[in-house]
Amino acid sequence: MSNRSIGLSQPLYYYLLASSLRESEALTQLRLATEVESMSEMRSAPEQGQFMALLIRLMGVKRVIEVGTYTGYATLWMAQALPDDGEVVTCDISRSWTDVAQVYWQQAGVADRISLRLAPAMQTLAALSAAGGDGTFDFAFIDADKENYEGYFELCLKLVRSGGVILVDNVLWGGDVINALNQSSSTCAIRAFNEKCLLDGRVELAMLPVADGLTLLLKQ
Repeated sequence: MSNRSIGLSQPLYYYLLASSLRESEALTQLRLATEVESMSEMRSAPEQGQFMALLIRLMGVKRVIEVGTYTGYATLWMAQALPDDGEVVTCDISRSWTDVAQVYWQQAGVADRISLRLAPAMQTLAALSAAGGDGTFDFAFIDADKENYEGYFELCLKLVRSGGVILVDNVLWGGDVINALNQSSSTCAIRAFNEKCLLDGRVELAMLPVADGLTLLLKQ
């Protein structure tokens, strides 16, 4: 027994997946297809995708904003959890990666729930806000370039309604957040973002040891 989060050995992690993962056929195929991509470590973990999908169902979410699409694995988890009239607005700058995504979105029958914006995410988020989108989203997921996390958070905080949720990925950054020798721009940005969230009275938060660290923020 333990009163703290336990580390997951590879066998225990496989047990976790075998005992809980309910992945659609399209999700499984997309996950496997992503394994051959050059930066496959950017894909969300399957247990994380399922956690987000469950949150979306629990909250009755209809509108999602996603910052960072990659091959659309997390996007697909979220889209499948939405009602038929739900929408995921997802932001990326890579046509090649999102071309992979769209094949599986179509296969899963949820492409009509997904609006892909191929442009820098700060530009897309600002445009959504300027068009009257503030407070119209229920849920946001941030998983993109770490140096812009604070900017993405501020814009998502405007776009998400009071009582809505923002999820932020990679907040433990492979453990490097506590490695004083690692002063890379990405690592320093994540440390600064984590400190900002802790002190931000506009949100309630929980940092969860899911995958590479996931912070859940509830907008006041």
